[in-house]
Amino acid sequence: MSTVSTTAPARADRATHPRPPAGRRRRREQQWPAYVFLTPWMIGAAVLTLVPMAVSLWLSFTDYNLFDPPHWVGLRNYKEMLTEDPRYWRSVGTTLLYVVVAVPLKLGLALGAAMLLKSLGRGRAFYRSAFYAPSLLGASMSIALVWRALFNDGGTVTEVLGSLGIHTGSWVGDPDLAVYVVVLLTAWQFGAPMVIFLAGLQQISPELYEAAALDGAGRWRQFVSVTVPMLSPVVFFNLVLEMIQSFQVFTPAFAVSGGEGGPADSTLFYTLYLYERGFTASHMGYAAAMAWLLLIAIGVITLILFRTSRSWVFYADEEGR
Repeated sequence: MSTVSTTAPARADRATHPRPPAGRRRRREQQWPAYVFLTPWMIGAAVLTLVPMAVSLWLSFTDYNLFDPPHWVGLRNYKEMLTEDPRYWRSVGTTLLYVVVAVPLKLGLALGAAMLLKSLGRGRAFYRSAFYAPSLLGASMSIALVWRALFNDGGTVTEVLGSLGIHTGSWVGDPDLAVYVVVLLTAWQFGAPMVIFLAGLQQISPELYEAAALDGAGRWRQFVSVTVPMLSPVVFFNLVLEMIQSFQVFTPAFAVSGGEGGPADSTLFYTLYLYERGFTASHMGYAAAMAWLLLIAIGVITLILFRTSRSWVFYADEEGR
């Protein structure tokens, strides 16, 4: 009797709370070291990213000047931004113009340089390093100031153009040309996407070009029918990265415009105006609202790029599907 009475509850308990399979327990035992090593990153992501994002979202609904406690104003910052601030829309237009011009120009130069490097036999490593160097140096304030001097009145660029009979004057002081100083500085930094393009070009099988040549395709036809389709995933990758970075351009715009977005707000980029409202005018709540709208805009444009990529990005593993 005693044996039955002691084993029956144990069996009932095992039936109610069955032990997990041995394979699942083994996986859990193998996974816990990964969580231990990931803990510093998760703490850093929470403390340095998620918490500041939550605070900035809350500040976007407040009136905060960095000195007094935040005062809740609801949607007033967003309403003022979208309906009562013409300089905000001017900054949006300047940034969109910059993105539309600078990103294709930069990617075009990167792809052209990558194709030239691919055809080189000797010296490829040297030229690859030389072309990549501006990507490391161009983001600094010192290079941006030198670039401003090159295009200013009496600078090297204006003097060379003047000797050719093209008298443009100071690009920095011309509202129609100032934004293109920043565009050219960005295009000059084509080294990073160039390296990615070069890696993609080296993965294209030479047999595809040989087959196209046997069919009578010239160099241009081979580029359109072989290079572009096979390189489309790399083009898409570079396009997304450069688009996101271009919407956040700040240092060149600050240096070229002297931190004021001039002349006539022609270089008033979105991030520069955000900096002006947040740190110069001490309207931190307004600046936080601008930052969140920028995040939403970048997210929407990135989503559109991913949706439309299905019609023009070709992946080799999809050939048999």
